[in-house]
Amino acid sequence: MIQKIFKCLNLTLASIVSLSCFSQTEKKTSEKPNIIFILADDLGYPEISCNGSDNYKTPNIDKLASQGLRFTNAYAAPLSGPSRAVIMSGRYAFRTGATNQDATGKMSPDIETFIPTYLKQAGYASASIGKWGQLPLGPAEFGFDDYLRFTGSGIYWNTQANGKTYVLNGEKLVLNDHEYMPDLMHKHLVEFLAKNKNKPFFVYYSLSEVHEKILPTPDSNPINNFDLKTIYKDNINYMDKLVGKLRKELEKLRLSDKTILVFFSDNGTAGGKADWATIGGRRLIGQKGKMEEGGSLEPLIVYWPGVTPVGKVSHDLISSSDFLPTFAEITGTTLPKDKMLDGQSFNAQIHGEKGNPRTSVFVQLANNYWVRNAGWKLNQSGELFDMSKAPFEEILVTADTKNPAAIEARKTLQAEMDRLNPAAGYHDEGGGDGRHAKKAKKEAKKNKKLAE
Repeated sequence: MIQKIFKCLNLTLASIVSLSCFSQTEKKTSEKPNIIFILADDLGYPEISCNGSDNYKTPNIDKLASQGLRFTNAYAAPLSGPSRAVIMSGRYAFRTGATNQDATGKMSPDIETFIPTYLKQAGYASASIGKWGQLPLGPAEFGFDDYLRFTGSGIYWNTQANGKTYVLNGEKLVLNDHEYMPDLMHKHLVEFLAKNKNKPFFVYYSLSEVHEKILPTPDSNPINNFDLKTIYKDNINYMDKLVGKLRKELEKLRLSDKTILVFFSDNGTAGGKADWATIGGRRLIGQKGKMEEGGSLEPLIVYWPGVTPVGKVSHDLISSSDFLPTFAEITGTTLPKDKMLDGQSFNAQIHGEKGNPRTSVFVQLANNYWVRNAGWKLNQSGELFDMSKAPFEEILVTADTKNPAAIEARKTLQAEMDRLNPAAGYHDEGGGDGRHAKKAKKEAKKNKKLAE
């Protein structure tokens, strides 16, 4: 009799333990993760040390990579405005008209839907903190519940013309003396996290670093204030420090285990600083604003505790248009079927699975564009490039080549170009380089008068 009682009791306890474990597993699986999308400004692929940088050390970003998933073939448009338009809408420039820095301002929330509006369906609170850049209107009009934004790019101190004020949820505030904008942004981010820690949230954390004008950070030694190379390194160090501070805050708020951190950049290294951005002593071909690898190849790291494979490196092709569908799949958000979205989810890769990787990626700036696969690139002029030595070289293939691999690559990439048909979409009306069209027109008018 006693044995029967114990037998029944053991079965009951086992059942209770089993049900308890099942409940915990089910809860963990069904819990919606938070997403913090960290977007650096003008930070090139060779400027974080886990990508092999010769001149910069980024221990906090490297730690994300060593604990998460690092991508080596992630691409974006080579200028800020067009790049951010693709990230937020999941649509290429020839569909939205965001072909240059000014044209992005023509995008309307009545036509284009940004990430936070989609995620709101899944119950996500959202915040845009930092640069809104050349994007139209403001974060609130495109679905963000909370925002802190400043005017222009690269704002650090109130000594800058655009740094006198900033806007916090519709209220114009003064940036005080000795107040550092990146620190102010971090402070507001922490406040948002604390306020929304009991609900799922999406944060677009758009950093000031390392956009011009490069100024000393609070950690800079005044003796180096006129040494641009040192101050630039200080800015990369400070950006990395902010990533580390964010992780500590997530731990403090007990949000680490249910928060996905994504680190990306909007375009490649700017100006002469591209000469310092070397890997193994070699400079990438191209830079910000140019259509070569140095303009579009970006650092990308995804860290999701307990989900991303630890320390894995993926060579899959990733487009900046892919963030929207990836976040939608992760959060259980339904995307419209009546709107052409160009992104492709890489959620499977984030989970350590093979998934269905892209076979090609498309990048556009102004009326220049290209489609690229693992080994070849074809541009709008029909020029084919051998990318076997990328990102340091792009080898132009002659039109009369007899190389079977090149001939097949041209055929494959041309088929993809025909499928996309960018020529049938919006045409750029700017100066052709993707930069501010208004400035280009003024310059042309000025040159015409001088010629007369």
